[in-house]
Amino acid sequence: MFTQEKKTALVTGASSGMGKAIALRLLQDGYQVYVAARNVEKMAELSSLGAQPLRMDISVDDEIVSGVNTILAQTGGVDVLVNNAGFGLYGPVEEVSIDEARYQFEVNLFGVARLTQLLLPAMRARRSGHIVNITSMGGKMYSILGAWYHATKHALEGWSDCLRLEVAGFGIKVVIIEPGVIETGFGVAASETIVRRSASGPYGHFVQMVATAIKKTYGNGTGSDPEVVADVVSRAVKSDNPQTRYAVGKFAKMLIRMRVWLGDRLFDRIILSQMR
Repeated sequence: MFTQEKKTALVTGASSGMGKAIALRLLQDGYQVYVAARNVEKMAELSSLGAQPLRMDISVDDEIVSGVNTILAQTGGVDVLVNNAGFGLYGPVEEVSIDEARYQFEVNLFGVARLTQLLLPAMRARRSGHIVNITSMGGKMYSILGAWYHATKHALEGWSDCLRLEVAGFGIKVVIIEPGVIETGFGVAASETIVRRSASGPYGHFVQMVATAIKKTYGNGTGSDPEVVADVVSRAVKSDNPQTRYAVGKFAKMLIRMRVWLGDRLFDRIILSQMR
């Protein structure tokens, strides 16, 4: 049973990839760690190491409320909230249904917001805490057929910046982590979905090229290990004055800088050149 005497963390999307790596690091750092995901069984390893799993679909309000109530009853709140749960929806704007787009926002933005709202009062009462939002280098740039995914990550960046100003006076730190290419299941899921939906449509030429590019970029040992993200999260939550944002992992710093300095037209040409 967790107690109110130890520092507590909650990591969402903890069943694999970056979320699992972050949870493992926080356990090593001495936190009592709640881990949340849709599939509790996939968090068995974390449970065996002392984490407490919570079944939480971040798009289902009842599950968010239930998880928060468990945390508040046992520990009174969290010292560290890592909003990591999310996914990438790829496809032509014309062909992605508005319902699918809304679900992308429910998971990548509104679920984050709801969970944060529920845990903030306890942080304010303690006048301390770290909220770590995992966005993406995609929150600062764009790519072909990623309109809805990039929209959510751009939104999460702006939302986090505003939140940082609102809660600073209560001793709460808000940190944005912008991963680049990380070795997770992101690439397989994104490429399979886009081909299934749009390979035979009017944007089929782009779909095939994007799917191929995603497969080459992700899942072949060419990206950074999720541990690099866990390292940054660990460092940020130990700091009384963390950076507002950290770009981490393969291509993250380079592409964010390119987007800032090259301007729209030149950046467009570079992105399109990768589709040949």
